[in-house]
Order: sequence, then structure tokens, then C-alpha cells
Amino acid sequence: MMIPFSSGKIIATAFEVVVKLEGSHMVTLQAQNDAITLIGRGANVISANGSETKWSVKLDNEQQLIELSQQISGEIQ
Repeated sequence: MMIPFSSGKIIATAFEVVVKLEGSHMVTLQAQNDAITLIGRGANVISANGSETKWSVKLDNEQQLIELSQQISGEIQ
């Protein structure tokens, strides 16, 4: 599933999340689903924290977070 947002797009599968940030330089962030935390309550942030991974991205709205949550079967905290 592909979820567009203002800074690029999120590609989510049953196993991983890939965030492609667009701008003057293309940046790609990738993490396995078990390293992903979805933070709601107005923050609307995807956070990845694993053994060698640490990044976070703020989404535009809660609906994007909900769509991602449904795709990766992840709970919004």
C-alpha cells in the first residue's frame, strides 16, 4: 500500500515500512514492522527504533497514521 503525504510517500507491506522523502535530495528510510512505533494523540509520528535503526517522521494527519496502522497491523499509541 502507498500512502502519500506532504514530504513524500510511505510504502507499507506486511513486513516493512519504507518512507521516501522527496525534495532536493531523495531520502529513503526503511524499517521492519516490529521496529515501528505509531504515535497518535495529535503527534501523528512514525518512529523506528531497532538495533541499528533510529528515525522518525511526522505525518500530515491522523488518517494517514490509521491507514498505516491497518496495513501493518500495528497499534497506535
